[in-house]
Order: sequence, then C-alpha cells, then structure tokens
Amino acid sequence: MNRFLYFLLFLVSLQTFSQDKNIVVLELFTSQGCSSCPPADRVLAEIKNTMSDKTVIPISYHVDYWDYIGWKDPFASKKFTEKQYEYGDKFLLRSVYTPQLIINGDEHFVGSNRSKIHKKINQYLHKKPSSNSITIDDVSINNKKVNFSYKIEGKTKNKTVHFLLVLNEKTTQVKRGENRNRTLKNSNIVVLEKVEAIKSSTGNYNLTIPDIVSKNDSLRLVALIKDKDWYVKTGTQITL
Repeated sequence: MNRFLYFLLFLVSLQTFSQDKNIVVLELFTSQGCSSCPPADRVLAEIKNTMSDKTVIPISYHVDYWDYIGWKDPFASKKFTEKQYEYGDKFLLRSVYTPQLIINGDEHFVGSNRSKIHKKINQYLHKKPSSNSITIDDVSINNKKVNFSYKIEGKTKNKTVHFLLVLNEKTTQVKRGENRNRTLKNSNIVVLEKVEAIKSSTGNYNLTIPDIVSKNDSLRLVALIKDKDWYVKTGTQITL
C-alpha cells in the first residue's frame, strides 16, 4: 500500500473514532441550603474546568426542599425536586438526598466523592457508544429567546429530547440556613429545562431566558437524548 493511501485511511479511521466517542452526563442535585453540598459543587466545577466539554457534560439542578430552613436558594425549582424524586423511584430509594450525583441516568452516589466520579467517568467513556447523536445549529438570541435548529441521528422511538439553559457560574452571599454567612460559588446551574417527546429527527426550537439570568452572565445550551428509562443516550453543548 502506498504511503499516501495509508495516510488517507489513517485520517478516516481517526475521524470515525472521534464520531464514536461516548458522552458522559453528570447530573448533580444540590442546594445552597445544604451544608454538605459545597464540596460537591466544587468537584463539579473542577470537572467542567479540566475535562473536555465534547465528552463530559456536568450540570447541577438546585432543589427546593432545603428552603424551609431559612434560606431560599435563588436557583431552586420545584420541577427539579420532582425530577429528583422521579430518579428516586427509578432507583427504588426510600428518600432522596443532596448532594446526589447521577451519571448517565444509570446509577447514583454522593456527589462529593471525587475519586469515584473520575473512576466512573472513565468507565462510561469506554462503554459501547450509543447509536444516537444530536447536533445544534443556527443559534441566535433575540428578545431573550434562544432560537436554534437540531438534528438527531439514530432511532428515536420512546426517546425524549431535553433542552437546557445552563448558567456557567454565579456567586451568592448566603445569609441564613446551614450555609449562613458563607460565600458560595455555584456553576453549571440549570436555569431552564424543556423536555419533548421526539416526533421528528429535525426541527426548530426556542427557549426563553429566565429573568434570573443577567445580560453579563455566560450561558450554555445543552441538548440531551434520553430513553424511556431516563438513560442518557447522547448529548451536546455549546456556549451562547
């Protein structure tokens, strides 16, 4: 085989490998009202800052059941609490907890366990890749709306697409509750999530930016494909 042809085949094999990479999604359920949550928040931020955003998608959902102690988490949502309870049903848990980390919708453990998280990320990156993929294009922002188109490859029966707006980072002075008088830095904060049953492999969509997001904040658009059991099949993210 001549060297030029060998080089072309080598390039094709590299390109094919890059398309087959797994996506690992880390969903952290956390709260500013929980004293054991800041270490998990820091681990999630470290992963965001040190691992490739092409293969690892770390996001945090702030739940509202800690608000009763005296500090209302500005990012907390009843919808995110309900989402965590749905995972609780899936995992047959008697109760939910924070900080809880769920990896690819497949298993859960305490979100501050740095060594276990990295071990699991490595395991999931080497699993058999999903046959699904999703791409986002034609992104524009007008009148606090994020407009975009999407394309899904692979079988979509009994699967849902999740579109999320994720706030890069925010610092909060906590005045009450278990973290009173502490300055907390949260990152990868889900501020909006819309879930749709997949009816078409292509389409246009828009998300309204919540008022909690200021004009100087950095946002990411995340798209995930999950099956009926909430297992993550694939995902992508872009900075807005």
